Amino acid sequence: MAERHLHIVSFDVPAPPNYGGVIDVHYKVKALHDLGVKVHLHCFEYGRGEARELEAICASVHYYPRHTGKHQLLNSLPYVVVSRRSDELVERLRADDHPILFEGLHSCYHLGEHAFLGRKRLVRTHNVEHDYYAALAEAERGAFKRTYFAQEARKLKKFEPVLSEADVLLAISPSDQRYFASHFPRVLHVPAFHPSAQVEVPHGVGDFCLYHGALGVPENDQAALWLVREVFRGLPIPLVIAGSGASSELKAAVARANNVKLRENIPTEAIAELVRTAQVNVLPTFQATGIKLKLLLCLFTGRHVVCNSPMVQGTGLEELCHVHDDAEHMRLSIQACMGKPANGSTLEKRIAVLEERFCNRRNAERIVELLDQPATERRP
Repeated sequence: MAERHLHIVSFDVPAPPNYGGVIDVHYKVKALHDLGVKVHLHCFEYGRGEARELEAICASVHYYPRHTGKHQLLNSLPYVVVSRRSDELVERLRADDHPILFEGLHSCYHLGEHAFLGRKRLVRTHNVEHDYYAALAEAERGAFKRTYFAQEARKLKKFEPVLSEADVLLAISPSDQRYFASHFPRVLHVPAFHPSAQVEVPHGVGDFCLYHGALGVPENDQAALWLVREVFRGLPIPLVIAGSGASSELKAAVARANNVKLRENIPTEAIAELVRTAQVNVLPTFQATGIKLKLLLCLFTGRHVVCNSPMVQGTGLEELCHVHDDAEHMRLSIQACMGKPANGSTLEKRIAVLEERFCNRRNAERIVELLDQPATERRP
């Protein structure tokens, strides 16, 4: 059988795999490598540095700087897109005719290049990006950032039709698939790639609850604040909040609460251990966009998951969580889960759903099948 090669253009360096989007990219690359695909990875680097460990799962790895000057904000294209352009990238991609997978709308500046007509092009959609940025604008308290997110939302919506240049869109959630299928001809749901090969829920019970996330993201900071003020206030149960970039407001709220601890700037492995040892992973969100990779981590490796509707909306994972949208019902649910092992039929249901739908190898095989199909013909 002839070797399969695939170019992947990534919005960031996918190592270490320690936040949502790069988790999906990293474990997708690994799963494709395990199937024998020669992955040529192209990363926009803006602070994470070069990652030597990627060389073990890629045929080649290339890095490109982002153009991050503030003058880019004046461009009619979204800042997150126009800052990820590279003539060097285009030249490398033109050197052969291997298929190209663009990771997210962020990386699609060159998707419609005339030079790529007749070339097999796929796009992994990580979100309905204009919805995501509009929600960020709502959650942001600072005037400059709020204006920036709102402008990006408008520009991203205007830029989105470029996705018609792709042969196939790979939507990360069922709800995203429905949205994109109403605008573009060929959209498949390929679930998120993640670090867990199987469901491994620890025995016994834990004695604390955990919320984790990148606290520098406004929606996560907002969710953590809501837990401290509304859900755990006066509750005789400890809460650990793990992440980095906590706001001064969140730090002050934690300092006033005698049952809440903040664990900042701890390594990915330490967060994974907290997820495993917590009795309840509490995951509220105020944005129903894409799929939250931390939800998958908690379901594969943690005990009970208590969350609200936006966390599971459109994911098909509602039945695996305790879902409540008001603070009082969430409080009662958390109390009911304390002291109760996560086993029996609850665990069996998780295994049945997660190991079938979120099998990295099976989902990578679906991408390989697409690579073997001819590109859609388009007239210049």
